[in-house]
Amino acid sequence: MTPRLPSSRFSGWSIALHWLMAALLVTTAATMELRGMYPKGSDARDLLKAAHYTLGVGVFVLVWLRLLARAFQATPPITPMPPAWQAMMGRAMHVALYALMIGLPLLGWLALSAKGAPITLLGGLQLPSVLAENRDTSRWLKELHEAGATAGYALVALHAAAALLHHYVVRDNTLLRMLPGRR
Repeated sequence: MTPRLPSSRFSGWSIALHWLMAALLVTTAATMELRGMYPKGSDARDLLKAAHYTLGVGVFVLVWLRLLARAFQATPPITPMPPAWQAMMGRAMHVALYALMIGLPLLGWLALSAKGAPITLLGGLQLPSVLAENRDTSRWLKELHEAGATAGYALVALHAAAALLHHYVVRDNTLLRMLPGRR
């Protein structure tokens, strides 16, 4: 029996979860950016808010599936191997992205709970309030949520730029490991 060589690519599940998460993050951000086009209390604005909350719950659920996939599947090696400082930066970037994908939905839920606002998802399901109503706490949590989202924009941009830099300048397999449809 010959030993199995490590794969040069992530599993199909990991790739699918990565790109689904990317689409969810873009759509989640778009719902909040677009809601400002509509007046407060309008049906369109309420629909965008419900979509944002629903997508945020989706991000929160999927991030745990991604972490499970990472825990049970080997990470394919980058070839040629990057310098230690690049590998460390890559790990730090992933930790920051995972922290945001867990933290932002929780901060949003806490902020709305402290505001005393109903958290209604698409389909009418309502999340329970997890904090007592407190306007000061709500404002503070909302500011933290928004600052985290802004940091998230920067981190996602850096993540994508690094992947492209690795592909086109460094010419390693960093990006190829996560692209769908290539064997």
